[in-house]
Amino acid sequence: MISGPDNPVWEALSTVQSHFNQGNDRVKYLPPEVGPFIGLKDWDQEDLKDLVEYIPVHRSFSVMIAKQITLPSYLRIVLTLPLYQMYCPHLIPFPIKDLTPRRLTKEDIGQMLSLTSKTKPGPFLERTIEFGDYLGLFSDNTLIAMAGERLKTEGFTEVSAICTDQAHLGKGYASFLCSLVCEQIFGEGKIPFLHVRQDNTRAIEVYKKLGFRIRADVYFAIFKKS
Repeated sequence: MISGPDNPVWEALSTVQSHFNQGNDRVKYLPPEVGPFIGLKDWDQEDLKDLVEYIPVHRSFSVMIAKQITLPSYLRIVLTLPLYQMYCPHLIPFPIKDLTPRRLTKEDIGQMLSLTSKTKPGPFLERTIEFGDYLGLFSDNTLIAMAGERLKTEGFTEVSAICTDQAHLGKGYASFLCSLVCEQIFGEGKIPFLHVRQDNTRAIEVYKKLGFRIRADVYFAIFKKS
């Protein structure tokens, strides 16, 4: 069986975040307002047969796994992207004096959706905030940068939605917030990890300066049942 951060969706929905699972014990997936991710235990041929039986036809799903897989022909692949999975064994803090982030709440969802729609850090939906804690920076009551937690397993927590408004790039806000989220994860006795496009060299270098290392190549695809 593929386990831990190699198969983070299955692991999260089987353990810490099992309350999100809208599938069954064979195919696990999130509510559509929370996220698009779906998990199988091994993603082998036997597991893939279950997709045609158990997934609904009215929505798109995303697979994110540290294994090269071939999706069956009865699925329509919308997009594929090569990702790196990075993890942080030892954090290199990135403090910024005189900046006070705020923990984001449901009252901030509108601004969070607006920022993520402009910056495209990955899927962020109406209930994505329910994954965990999110921190944000504001300028004139407008959210300009954020980062937070997404998938959680028994030993790892994913850092996600790391983004900064284009008008405020280059100030270290993303590094600052990512560092704070990682500190919180370490405080819970877990290891931070994240996913990044392999062609996003700027972000990869930022994460490396915080102590992240590339752990695995990750297959990512968005698909629908035909």
